[in-house]
Amino acid sequence: MLSGLNSPQKQAVRHTESPLLVLAGAGSGKTTVITRKICWLMEKCGLPPENIFAVTFTNKAAKEMRGRILATADYGANKVKISEAVTICTFHALGLKIISAHQKEFGLRKGFNIIDGEDSRTIIKNLLPLAQGSDKQIVYSVQQCISNWKGSLIDPGQALSEHAENPDALLAAKIFPEYINTLQAYNVLDFDDLIYLPVRKLQENSQLRSKWQQKIQYLLVDEYQDTNKCQYELVKILTGNRPCLTVVGDDDQSIYTWRGAQPENLGLLANDFANLCVIKLEQNYRSTGRILKAANQLIDNNEHIFDKKLWSTLGYGDQINILETKSDVQEAEKIVSDIQYQIFRHRRQFKDYAILYRSNHQSRVFEKVLAENNIPYYLSGGTSFFERTEIKDILGYLRLITNPDDDAAFLRVINTPRRHIGTKTLAQLGKYATENGMAMVVASRESEKLGLSNSKSQARLKQFIQWLDDISLRSENESADKIINRLLEDVDYINWLRELNQDDKAVKRRVESIDELRSWVSHLGHKESLSKIVSHILLMGTLDGDESKGEDNRVSLMTLHAAKGLEFPNVYLVGMEENILPHHACQDADGICEERRLAYVGITRAQKRLSLSYAISRKKHGEQVTCEPSRFISELPEDDLNWVHKQAVDEKEKQQRGDAYLSNIRALLDNA
Repeated sequence: MLSGLNSPQKQAVRHTESPLLVLAGAGSGKTTVITRKICWLMEKCGLPPENIFAVTFTNKAAKEMRGRILATADYGANKVKISEAVTICTFHALGLKIISAHQKEFGLRKGFNIIDGEDSRTIIKNLLPLAQGSDKQIVYSVQQCISNWKGSLIDPGQALSEHAENPDALLAAKIFPEYINTLQAYNVLDFDDLIYLPVRKLQENSQLRSKWQQKIQYLLVDEYQDTNKCQYELVKILTGNRPCLTVVGDDDQSIYTWRGAQPENLGLLANDFANLCVIKLEQNYRSTGRILKAANQLIDNNEHIFDKKLWSTLGYGDQINILETKSDVQEAEKIVSDIQYQIFRHRRQFKDYAILYRSNHQSRVFEKVLAENNIPYYLSGGTSFFERTEIKDILGYLRLITNPDDDAAFLRVINTPRRHIGTKTLAQLGKYATENGMAMVVASRESEKLGLSNSKSQARLKQFIQWLDDISLRSENESADKIINRLLEDVDYINWLRELNQDDKAVKRRVESIDELRSWVSHLGHKESLSKIVSHILLMGTLDGDESKGEDNRVSLMTLHAAKGLEFPNVYLVGMEENILPHHACQDADGICEERRLAYVGITRAQKRLSLSYAISRKKHGEQVTCEPSRFISELPEDDLNWVHKQAVDEKEKQQRGDAYLSNIRALLDNA
């Protein structure tokens, strides 16, 4: 358990006598410390695995932790069983676990669901006056206000009296209580409720609080700098005044304040947890000394809760390349040319290279140039598996089967495939449901009272409800995989896809997605009810998006936010210009500090070779505009920078670059 660890890492693993903050710099082995400590708690401290909880922010991180525990723990034949008994999950999955165990106390009925951002916006749109509800920007703004208030533990009364600072916030504060009531009526939770509701309930219910404190005998929290107030309070409640807490974080890598993260939570720990011990992990196992020197000097321009300096034994390394280009197009061309040259000269692989940028729109020109040069690439942030239309359709049906009160799911599937139930019929139905305080499915059962002008619509509606009642009843006794297969057969969804799409390849991809969903449902169905399976899958989609990069040999294209936690031998940090990095919307003091942390994250992704680039001009909104180099470049150690545009290229390198170009042309011809 302590093998291969440095002295501070060993100290962090062994420390259990008081609450512990592990200040873990980039690449310093924080995940190793957390997983080794879990094994230490089981083997050396005798804690039952089922009473150890580790919490992080993504399912991917949780999965990696469990894999490392499995590789470390030594329990013979019971190894897998014991490692699976430890709860390793996201904050939101932990909140869902608490809610599911006490759903009556939370005012929820059987089969409650979790709604995604799109369904949340639909509810908000319907609650707003027509003029505001038809404005997408207002709907997004209202949604963000409500989300931020829940993350800050602000209730509707406080929102209206203390936080309605502008017209959008006032509008949000006015519909906040209606939004909460609507979710309750639909028997659904939004993503923020998964933390907000448990904190509220545990604060007011001492019996429930005591039960969960007894259950959680030790709590470990990863990426603590990304916690908001609600998550911080959940940690405080679950640990109480006991020493059973280890949190790991780095205020220099706090890049999510725009979604409620409070890096100052690291500083609050000393006030709220008696005898807090702080251990710094400063040895970096990822990058060369020169890259770390640049990162340290950059981040020193920010104020710090805790001081630290990253260092490495991996050698000093190459200079950091600074590349000035005439335009954004030339920036992409030069970087792609450099990748070709590096691969030709050093026999490297495409997956050794990453192009990182501040905003998604910056990827387009790089995609174009990479494609023109026949270089395979992976674009992070594409359409999530869970955002695919076919997946949302099938999940909509499953949500409705398990929770008939879910009006958002009802509206999604009622005409998918088309049942020719008209908008007028649905409008009348919605009005009746609202006036009588009932779900639309319940209102549909009373459709004869609506006086529908179209009797065919009424007949089709009645037929749909009869089918829904039948399959809902079957779902109580039949396996989840049987239900999803019956659903697809009954609504003839696959044939409907074929009718909609002339492109056979597109249909094939969508059918493959459905088959993957069926496989998941079948796998989970051995252990869980259909309603729990639906909640589990919806939570996975909300948390992770599409993180399945795989092991393909491709250049990585991603935003700096998406790159956090990753590493690459060669990194190009592009668009290093004022108003891009730092971003034009983040020009106040706090914004510049966060943008600097974002640049720091980008720099510390590089293992061996780092290049920063900027354009003298680039196209914005159809016009070519002049750009200034980012202030962050001037904050780097000058002696460690190689200004590529100021250096003459020698004849040998010209020849090598020419050879690389010809090699690529041959590859294009071979693949033609």
